[in-house]
This record gives sequence, C-alpha cells and structure tokens, in this order.
Amino acid sequence: MADSEDQQPRIITERRGHVLLIGLNRPEKRNAADFALLQQLALAYGELERDPELRAGLVHAIGDHFTAGLDLADIGPRLGPAGIDIVPDGGINPWQVDGQSLSKPVVIAVQGTCLTLGIELMLASDIVVAAESTTFGQIEVARGILPFGGATIRFPRAAGWGNAMRWILTGDTFDAGEAHRIGLVQEVVPDGTQFDRALELAERIAAQAPLAVQATLANARTAVRDGSAAAEAELQPTLSRLAATADARIGMESFFTRRPAEFIGR
Repeated sequence: MADSEDQQPRIITERRGHVLLIGLNRPEKRNAADFALLQQLALAYGELERDPELRAGLVHAIGDHFTAGLDLADIGPRLGPAGIDIVPDGGINPWQVDGQSLSKPVVIAVQGTCLTLGIELMLASDIVVAAESTTFGQIEVARGILPFGGATIRFPRAAGWGNAMRWILTGDTFDAGEAHRIGLVQEVVPDGTQFDRALELAERIAAQAPLAVQATLANARTAVRDGSAAAEAELQPTLSRLAATADARIGMESFFTRRPAEFIGR
C-alpha cells in the first residue's frame, strides 16, 4: 500500500446545517473497506450520535463506486477467533450488530458498485437512494465466508425470505430495479443525482422535531426487534414525554399560525 494512500483520510465528514455528511474516500480502490476505513467510519457515526446539533447523517461515496466490499488482503489477517473489532473508543458500529445503537436516522446514497458490507450498511440505515445504474451483490459465499454485518438478519426482514435467499445464497449481482422491487432501496434516480436527492431527504428529516424523530425511530425499531406488544407499551409514555417538550409547543404554534416551525431539540 502506497504511503500517500496511508496518509489519505478514508472518511471525509462535513457538516451541512444539522446533517453530517459522511463520505467514503478510497476511490482508487472502489472504496473497498480496509481496517482504517472501518474505524474512521465508526468514529464518524460516534460524532453523529454525540453532537446534539446533528440530527441526521448522510453516507455517500467519493468516486464512481459506493464500495467493492471488504479489502480482504488487509482485513483477512486481522480476523481472530472472536472475529474483528472495528470500533475504536468514541465510535459506534455503523452496521449496528453490536455495541451502542445509533439513535439518529441515516440516509444513504449509492452508485456504481455496491457489494457486501455496502448492502449491509444500507440495511442498517433508514432510507436509501440509488443511482439507476448501481450494481449490487451480497457475494460473501463466493469468498468462502458469510455476511457478518447484519445481512443474514436484516435482508430477509426487508425483502422477504425468498428474495433474500435468492441473492445471498447465490452471490449473484442484481440491479437497482431489483433492489427497489425487494425493498432494499427506497428511490432510484438518474445517475449523478443520488447525492442531491439523498441530501434533500436528510435535510427534510433534520427540519423536523429531532426528539420526535428519534422517538419515532426508536419505537419502530422496538417493534421490529421485540415485537408489536413491546412497541405498543412504549407509545403512551413516549407521547407524554414528548408532549412536555419545547418542540411540541413550537410544533403546535406552527400549526395554529401556519408558519414553519424551527425546532430546538428540547
């Protein structure tokens, strides 16, 4: 690996209002994830979680491709009996398969090639926008390993058992139309417009009451993880808590005055 690449940040972050832009930045390797990229991505998620001024994240990629998956030459030797630990102090696992949960929503814009951990990053996020020429593949079985970033859990949940097994057991690639059909992608847009559309959605989310957004996200996740009864039990207590916030008052004033609300997150 060249010294110049070693010095290059694998993740570029930028604050755009209340949105944290998180860019995969290894375009010369089709954004293949080496250990440095995984760690820096985890740190970016930690920044998103901790900063109260940040209300949503937007993950995107520099260059023509979202990601070619793991850089096995770099990651392979690091795998031990317990797997691999990619989360440094202050970070959060972007694939949400262990450790602290991210409480804020993430929008993802994908293009070009999106393999393995790229799909799993989509599955761990909340809204995905894909360029129409994007090619997807959950190809771990062709490399002698299994998806370990959540695809075995979330792919069947998102797409249905047969749709998930069709792709993760064969390792075949599929296009954006199929990704949209089975629910991995929420919008397919012309090539080159995926970032702008994803940013539009992230900014739309960030304009809403942040405590309400986080509570809504948390309750939906409880329903998926623990079942409807667990989520139902949380609804009234959560409503009562939110109704007492300054943002609830701001939202009510906006309703009556018909002026846009400017939420403060309290």
